[in-house]
Amino acid sequence: MPDSNWSLHPQLKKDTIDIGDLPLCRVLVIQDAHYPWLLLVPRREEIVEIIDLAEVEQAQLMTEVSRVARALKEVTKCDKLNIAALGNVVPQLHVHVIARRTSDAAWPRPVWGAMPPLAHDPEEVQNFIRVLRRKIWLG
Repeated sequence: MPDSNWSLHPQLKKDTIDIGDLPLCRVLVIQDAHYPWLLLVPRREEIVEIIDLAEVEQAQLMTEVSRVARALKEVTKCDKLNIAALGNVVPQLHVHVIARRTSDAAWPRPVWGAMPPLAHDPEEVQNFIRVLRRKIWLG
C-alpha cells in the first residue's frame, strides 16, 4: 500500500514525465532524449537508502527494477543497461535504469553531466511511453 504522506521530490518532478505506478514504485522517464532513461521511485515517505525499505519491499523493488529493465532493453535493443541508486543530489530513494549504446553521447562514461539534457520530441516520447506502459504492464 503506498504511503499516503509520500510525495515526489521537486527536482525529480521537474526532470521527469510520470508514466504510471507499479505496486511499490512510481515509474518516470527522465527528460533527456540523449538516452532512454527511466526512474523508479518507491512511494514511501522519507526513504533514502534501499536498506530503509522493509525486506519484503526491497524484494518488491528488485522485482520492479527487473521488470522495467527487461522492458527497456526489449524496446530499445540497447547494448548495455546501467542500473543505479545514487542519490547524491536528490536524497529521495530512486533507481535509474538507463539504456546505453556504444554510440551514445557519453559512452563509455556515466551519463551524468556528459551532455546538457536534450528535449524529447513530444510525439516520439509519447510513443516510447505507450510501448513501455504495455511492456511494463501499466495499462
